[in-house]
This record gives sequence, C-alpha cells and structure tokens, in this order.
Amino acid sequence: MRDGTRIGFDVPVPTTDGTVLGADVFLPDTGTPSQVIMTMGPYGKGRRFQDETHTSRWHRLVDEHPEILAASPCEYMTYETVDPQLWTVAGYAVVRVDSRGTGTSPGHLEICSPQETADYYDAIEWTGTQPWSTGKVGLCGISYYAIDQW
Repeated sequence: MRDGTRIGFDVPVPTTDGTVLGADVFLPDTGTPSQVIMTMGPYGKGRRFQDETHTSRWHRLVDEHPEILAASPCEYMTYETVDPQLWTVAGYAVVRVDSRGTGTSPGHLEICSPQETADYYDAIEWTGTQPWSTGKVGLCGISYYAIDQW
C-alpha cells in the first residue's frame, strides 16, 4: 500500500483461450468494492508519463497546469490514462491491462484485431467479477484507448 492506495502489479488476467494478460490494479484503501475505471492498450501499463518518450509532454503539462502536482504526486500516472492516485482517493479502482504481446502480456500484438477485442472483453468480465469490484466497469482513454473501446 502507498498513499492510501493498495496496488497490485502484474496481476494475472485470464482470457478464454488460456493466455494470461498482465494488469496493474490500484484500489482505494476502503476494504469495500469499488466502481472501476479501466484501460487496455499496447503502450505499457507501467510506463510513467514523466519518463522516457513522454518527458516533453510531461513538462508541458506541469508547466501549464502546476496545480496537478498539488493534487497528486503522479507517481503512477501514464500517458492518456487516469491518475490512479487521484481516482482511488475518490473511491474508484483503476485497472490497466497490457494488450497481448506488450508489456507483461505474452503473445503477439494485433492492433484493433478481433483477438484484441476478445481479450478486452475477457478483461472487463474478469474485472467485474473480482471481490474488490462492484461489477461496474467504466472504460476510459483517448486516442488508441478510445478506438480500442469502440
């Protein structure tokens, strides 16, 4: 647990064909089931916004909106997804899943394929049935994340 958030890194998410996807799960420290905000994509669920390829975008965000750091340390914020430290404090669970063939998920990446759609379905169903979930799973994201949800 960190800053009132229970964190599970590389949590196994089974799919119907037997592949196990990797997810990071951030839970509020309430001990009660929560509504979930979920993303699944090929960008690496644990690649922090301020590191590596997004450094210039991170600095632009902080320069234009310095209040963001007053609200959260943004330790687990990733590009184009919600900041779990903000949302868990608000009572939500945040789940990020690596698409098949990316990050900690084995296999071959097939962007916007029927297989990725089936995997996303399986991940949503798994998330909705966990004891820490109310069964209400909302999807969030822009760009690729939104296209994949559609």
